[in-house]
Amino acid sequence: MSLDELVDCLLAFLPSEAVLHEVEDLTPYECDGLSAYRQLPMLVVLPQTDAQIVKVLKLCYANKIPVVARGAGTGLSGGALPHAKGVLLSLAKLNQIIEIDADARTARMQPGVRNLAISEAAAPYGLYYAPDPSSQVACSIGGNVAENSGGVHCLKYGLTVHNILKLRVLTIEGECLEIGGVSLDSPGYDLLALMTGSEGMLAIVTEITVKLLALPEKARLVMAAFDDVQKAGSAVANVIAAGIIPAGMEMMDKITIHAVEEFLKAGYDLDAEAILLCESDGMVEEVADEIHQINRIMEKSGAIKINVSNDETQRLRFWAGRKAAFPAAGRISPDYYCMDGTIPRKHLANVLQGIENLSVEYGLRCMNVFHAGDGNLHPLILYDANQSGELKKTEEFGAKILEMCIRVGGTITGEHGVGMEKIDQMCVQFQAQELAVFHAIKRSFDSDGLLNPGKAVPSLHRCAELGAMHVHAGEDKFPELPRF
Repeated sequence: MSLDELVDCLLAFLPSEAVLHEVEDLTPYECDGLSAYRQLPMLVVLPQTDAQIVKVLKLCYANKIPVVARGAGTGLSGGALPHAKGVLLSLAKLNQIIEIDADARTARMQPGVRNLAISEAAAPYGLYYAPDPSSQVACSIGGNVAENSGGVHCLKYGLTVHNILKLRVLTIEGECLEIGGVSLDSPGYDLLALMTGSEGMLAIVTEITVKLLALPEKARLVMAAFDDVQKAGSAVANVIAAGIIPAGMEMMDKITIHAVEEFLKAGYDLDAEAILLCESDGMVEEVADEIHQINRIMEKSGAIKINVSNDETQRLRFWAGRKAAFPAAGRISPDYYCMDGTIPRKHLANVLQGIENLSVEYGLRCMNVFHAGDGNLHPLILYDANQSGELKKTEEFGAKILEMCIRVGGTITGEHGVGMEKIDQMCVQFQAQELAVFHAIKRSFDSDGLLNPGKAVPSLHRCAELGAMHVHAGEDKFPELPRF
């Protein structure tokens, strides 16, 4: 089917403004938040109803046309990178909250609803939605499901997979499936968990039912400054070892502190080598006791300065600094490359030292900001794409960070997904037999491989070629990582 024929078929059931095929209309969709990778789609469709999506999928399935679903475009792994010969299916117009059930503490909505809009709509009922990615003001709940997003409060309240109850999805053939349920458990295989984090490769999510939580009576935040990153890393372990599960526990290194403070004036200590943000929420008495314990632990762990939020305004300002780390990076560097790996907490200090060693080796600055409580790292490698070879160096630097995470028992992603960015590191993390199982699951939902092709799960041939390249270079199967 030619492009003109496809456009004519789509215009039979979509308005003209919902079918984009001119270059100037396609350009805004050429990448997601990982702007280093760009590709114009063949065309973009913007349906407004499930029925329209079904027709788009059936048309594409019948003609073997790839389909890439896109939410708000805030993803950082190239997961929404278009296919040159495919349809980009934007779900932005499906942005309605259908129902809030205050008694059941649930909300039902379309995939284009912004993460923050859920809590805003639930606030009059004294409720909120817990997962809060840094991009929550813009990112969509459908994208959160696709990537299994977390946020600064995921340590205590979990990732997206822990906070959703039910999904309605459409297969590539246009078949509607209801996955999960509003009861505490559902019969059969846990397809809800399988679908969450599947990066648009198995089905198109058209409706989500999420859990809502009661707003805590009180929340206070401890900001502890350290003159040594290893001391800050030890403080994280000491808090958890004391049996405290903070609502959130985040760490930033010196370069990040300075970038954020210049950008937002959050009140951070510019003399610190590292800052820990540790929040307690719950009943007033509970919070008071926990804050007292956290203060003692920070002091014993070597904190040089401790501030505790006095009111809600100050608490939100402390958090605003952490959530502004990415835009702050954009002020001090022409480009940045945000990584996403997860490690056991006990290796935090050593991995940070390994990242610093790589920074020196590649001659590139790196801002470290991460969910310290669950070991989810977000190193931001600063580079200039206009300088010849810098992007390639940056990609190599990032790959070694991810491989370091694997070496210490971690994983190559915590919440950003694999997308295009980490597909080679999937060959490092998983064996051929495991990848074969992933491909079998993909085929059971999408036998022709039309949904988001070429993402997340590498072909066995690709992994074999990658291994052969390293062998040809006289290395082991994969390059050596920094020794600690």
